[in-house]
This record gives sequence, C-alpha cells and structure tokens, in this order.
Amino acid sequence: MATRRHALQASRVARPATGKTKNPAPGGRVTPRAAALRAAAKAIFRAGLDSVHAKKVIPASVRIEKTRGGAGPGERLVIGNCRYKLRPGGRIIVTGAGKASAHMARALERILGRRIDGGVVVTQKGHAVPCKRIEILEANHPVPDAEGIKASRKISRLLDDSGEDDLVICLLSGGGSSLLPAPVEGISLKDKRAVTDALLKASAPIEALNCVRKHLSRLKGGQFAHRAHPARLAVLAISDVVGDPFDVIASGPTCGDPTTFADARRELKHYGVWRAIPANVRKHIEGGVAGVIADTPEPSDPVFRHVQNFIVANNATALDAAAAEARSRGFKPLILTRHMQGEAREVGKFLAGIAAGIREEGKPARSPVCILLGGETTVTVKGGGLGGRCQELALSFLNNINNETSLCLLAAGSDGQDGPTPSAGAIADAKSLQITKKQGIDPRSFLSENNSHEFFRRFGELISTGPTGTNVMDIVVILAA
Repeated sequence: MATRRHALQASRVARPATGKTKNPAPGGRVTPRAAALRAAAKAIFRAGLDSVHAKKVIPASVRIEKTRGGAGPGERLVIGNCRYKLRPGGRIIVTGAGKASAHMARALERILGRRIDGGVVVTQKGHAVPCKRIEILEANHPVPDAEGIKASRKISRLLDDSGEDDLVICLLSGGGSSLLPAPVEGISLKDKRAVTDALLKASAPIEALNCVRKHLSRLKGGQFAHRAHPARLAVLAISDVVGDPFDVIASGPTCGDPTTFADARRELKHYGVWRAIPANVRKHIEGGVAGVIADTPEPSDPVFRHVQNFIVANNATALDAAAAEARSRGFKPLILTRHMQGEAREVGKFLAGIAAGIREEGKPARSPVCILLGGETTVTVKGGGLGGRCQELALSFLNNINNETSLCLLAAGSDGQDGPTPSAGAIADAKSLQITKKQGIDPRSFLSENNSHEFFRRFGELISTGPTGTNVMDIVVILAA
C-alpha cells in the first residue's frame, strides 16, 4: 500500500494541475513540475551514491569470525567467501590507493580495530579522512606528483617487509593508478606525466592509459603482488571501470597482466602520441618489445595463487539502488546500460533521441519513467572552455531537446568531480533553454568551446557533492513525467 501511495504522490507532483504550467514560467522561474523533477533526480542520484559508499560496502564484505580448535579459541577474518586464519605472530597490514581508499580504510578500521598492525593508504588531495592505525597520504590525480612517488615508496617498503604469516589487505578504487606512479628505472616522474598528459589530451580510454602505465611502473600490472609475496594478499576494490576487469582497476597492481609491451606501443601509436612522448620512454618500451626488459607478470604466474581479488561495489550496485528509489517515487525504472561509453556530446544527442521516443511513441517505455545509465564517456577537447564529460553530455542533451517541462536529465560523476571542474555534473531541463532563448544565447556556442561548466553556472544547475567516499564511474538519470 505504501508503494502505491508514493506513486500517486509522485504522479500528482509530476503532472501539471492546469494547462498553464505546460511551459516554463516567465523570467526563468522553475515551474512546479520542473522543480519536482529536479528534486526527484537528485534523490535518485543520491540513493545510488549512498549504496556504494565505503562505509556501507566494506562492512558488508568483511567480518571477524570466532573459531575453536585444539589450541583454544581464535579468530579468522572473513572477506567475501574466503576465510583467513589470523596466524600467531602474523600481522595484518593495510595498504591501498584511490579516491575512495581513505574512506575504505576508516571503514576497515572500525571492523578490525587493534588487529591492524599498521598500513599506508594514498588518496587524492582533498579526499583524506582521519584513521588511527593506518597512515593516510594524499597525492595528485590525474597527473602524478612527487607525493605519489613518496607514497609508493612507503607502500613498497611495507610489502617488501611482509612475511608468509602476514595478511596484506589492499584497498583499491578509481584513481589508484595515478596515485601510485613509482616509475621504472631510467624514467622520471616528469616523463610519466608527459605520457599521461598526451594520452588524456588524445581522449584515450582508461584501458589504454593503464596499459601504458603498467609498463612504465614498478607496482602496476601485478608487480604489487610480487612484492607482497609470500604474504597472503586480499584485495577489496570499488570498481570504476566498465565491466569490472580487475587487471584494469588502478592498473591491476594485484593481478596478472594480460597486456604486453607490444600492446603499450600499439596504444601510443593508435592515439597518435608515439612521437610526442619522451625518447627514453620509447626506448624503454622498444626494449620490452625486443625482450631485453622483462614484461609484467602474466596471470598464470604462481605468485597469484596467494592473492584473492574482491569487487565490493560497482556501477551496477549504484544503478540498482537508484532504480529502487525511482520506483518508490512513482517512476518506472529502466536501466538502459552500465556500459555507457563514447564521445560525451554524441551520447547526449542519443539520449535526447531516447527522450523524444518516450514523449512521442512511449518507447522504450511510457512516462512516468526513469531511464538510468552508467559508464564513462570521453571528451575530445577542441575549444578553450572549462567542462567535464558529464556537463558536456548534459549540454548536448539540452541542445537537442525542445522546450519540454516534462523532461529532466542529471549526469554526474560518482566520485564528486567531473573533469577539471569543482562540480560533479549538471542538471539539464527546459528551464535552461527558456533562459538562454530569452537572452538570445545559443547553447551550441558553449558546446563548440567545450565550455559546459560556464554554461550551467550561468544558465542551469551544477551538481556539487564534494568528495563522495566512492567511485563507480558516472550515473545518468533521465526523468520523463
């Protein structure tokens, strides 16, 4: 009965009481329908975020279990479907990297307390939270810095010092690759920055970026696990990668690397940056292709028998929670995909077409409906403006819809940061169109300059969350009432 009551309330809010509210209010005021849709979109997005926060997913995956045996009562640590006996004299060492890793560390401390013998975790600047037994360091993302090098060295020393009775717990999330740069001998941090910057400007996807970085690093591509051996290694990851491949998350420091030096060279050439990167990087990669330099360890390497990798949250988790919230508000949820990829402005245009289909044909679903998508688009920067992929997607959507008060799109990054902007994303609806039309401004001019952040700052609504304690790619919510 409660569900039906919520549906009726949402229906009353979403539909205009009279024909007068069908168009945006004069002067840029938000109509009751538009305001209700914006509020609902924010609540649906927030429900998705809350479901994948570290403070929720770590306790759901980790617990202490009492044991009995010949030597008397003891304890073992349960992670997922694996049980780890806490051996006498053995230590629990916590390491990790990523935007959510500090929140993950704090959640783990609340479970294990004094059982933790120490640890080091590195997170993005501004994402740190205090811990008692685990040292939290900060470094730059997405371009590595000297602080990331220092953190890599501290974590490497911990791993090198671990023994077979120890249990190393590694906490990984998106951003971990940039936060643990540790370049190989003969390559400087400046060299790695140049390669990273070149690939980012070429709009290379995370898979290509990580493939290259693995072959320029000391810890990525399974080399972290090699350092931890012979200790047992348990890895808890919040995935920010489409499809959740563990060898891509944070550049796969704890699992075998299926890519090779030849793959790294091919990616650099494919994105047209091979000649733009430092000569010593090209020499290193060519040496690896020729077999002069050892490649990263393959998945079949025996060291990985002591490693267990667990996905504790991903984009699917967030979309399921968002769908449940949408249903409680009277919208029929439809998860279109969690594999959203491609150029942000093209995806925005496509989603405007989806919205038109709902409005004109009732397909792929009749309103009131909530369309949900997850994934991560890219932006090919051609203009001199400021924006992020979510804001560019939202602006493209806006540029391809009519003055419909019954439509609302929210696109935002789950980590709270959309590209180089301080915002997580933006909301696009008829209000912005009405304001720009009244002032004689064409949204296409902002789109051509990749200036979506300035557009939504002036004419729309930016979504600002701050660091969220998670990172499961982007979430797009489309409401049609």
